[in-house]
Amino acid sequence: MSKAERRALQEAQRAAKAAAKASGAGTSGSSKQVKAVKGSVQNKDNASVAASEKKGGDRQLEKERKKDVPHPRMQFDDKTRVEKAKKRAVVTQIEAKNRVELFRHLPQYEHGTQLPDLESKFFQLEPMHPAVYKVGLRYLTGDVSGGNARCIAMLQAFQEAINDYKTPLEKALIRDLTARIGSYVSFLIECRPLSISMGNAIRFLKNRIAKLPLNLSESEAKASLQSDINQFISEKILIADKVIVKHAVTKIRDGDVLLTYGSSSAVELILLHAHEMGKQFRVVIVDSRPKLEGQLLLRRLVARGLNCTYTHINAVSYTMHEVTRVFLGAASVLSNGTVYSRVGTACVAMVAHAFHVPVLVCCEAYKFHERVQLDSICFNELGDPDAILKVPGRREINYLNDWTNSENLQLLNLMYDTTPSDYISMIITDYGMIPPTSVPVIVREFRREHLWS
Repeated sequence: MSKAERRALQEAQRAAKAAAKASGAGTSGSSKQVKAVKGSVQNKDNASVAASEKKGGDRQLEKERKKDVPHPRMQFDDKTRVEKAKKRAVVTQIEAKNRVELFRHLPQYEHGTQLPDLESKFFQLEPMHPAVYKVGLRYLTGDVSGGNARCIAMLQAFQEAINDYKTPLEKALIRDLTARIGSYVSFLIECRPLSISMGNAIRFLKNRIAKLPLNLSESEAKASLQSDINQFISEKILIADKVIVKHAVTKIRDGDVLLTYGSSSAVELILLHAHEMGKQFRVVIVDSRPKLEGQLLLRRLVARGLNCTYTHINAVSYTMHEVTRVFLGAASVLSNGTVYSRVGTACVAMVAHAFHVPVLVCCEAYKFHERVQLDSICFNELGDPDAILKVPGRREINYLNDWTNSENLQLLNLMYDTTPSDYISMIITDYGMIPPTSVPVIVREFRREHLWS
């Protein structure tokens, strides 16, 4: 009740009491008046209860909405949480000596120590499936790289684990298998942080496990999950790439000079398909240290007969004046249209924008995410800092080999960066060619399909 309503109620009660005292004969009438007042108060109380119930229903809806919000990422500057995580960890991690303060919230461990430790524990990891263990080792060594390759390797390992799974006595398959998949995911994160697309695939698998009918036998449930994983790999990755290629080749004309950065599997398929169609164009491959992924792409394209030019990112402004279109890959596309990709992508896109060259980003829809990110600091992956010290073919360059002994020197090897939507002309997906402003529509469509909502 509001203040004015309470005051009016008090005035009415006083008036009723005064009338009762003034005339004893009129007590019955005054009592009726008090009852009427009390009735009005009760009605108001009922209304307030209804309002509180409505608020309770709103709170329930709010709780349901919060379930859809991405789980908060581990903050490695929180000592309590880090200590708890260390106790559960399978891989022994040694903290780096010279950590970069600005990225203290991200894991900064010494590289090269995890693999020998993990190999020595092979026979001690009883609950860990060998297929998952193998994929984790390949993540550590860098044998599997690229968003699609890492996601497919993980899902195929889960397939093998599900095939060998047996429900323990007095346990339900749905709950126990979900917990088992969760432990596998924790192990893979220790080997290398998950990509956003891998997180989406894991959410899809857990959702499928949770929705298994209770009347299915164990063999039927396992067959259903394996079929779902095959369908996801086929439709959302392999067929999606073919659809992207079909859309993208329409943007390539004879005489074009196409620039790409690093090595993207989707962009490689587009260039090869356009060449097979007989289109005449030239490819400029821009690369950067320390991974130099563009060299592998260059070898594959030249072997197929494409006319290529290779340069490093420091010369991108020099070569951009002759470029007609830029094709880029992406690790993920966020809901505000920001492209999360290999570090250096933002630099290439900004230079292209300055030269008025259209930038086309090729990305499968399963890599889209509802997260919003405005910078490359809050969430990123840190690579081996020693990698940026080495110059291929120049072993005599070893001036910073003992950099860890200098407290005033920190080396930072960022793996990804974010490209604002202002520098992107179009995003080519398996849903079609869309502007960056339409990314939330794609995210909503996937939710409607209940793939990972």
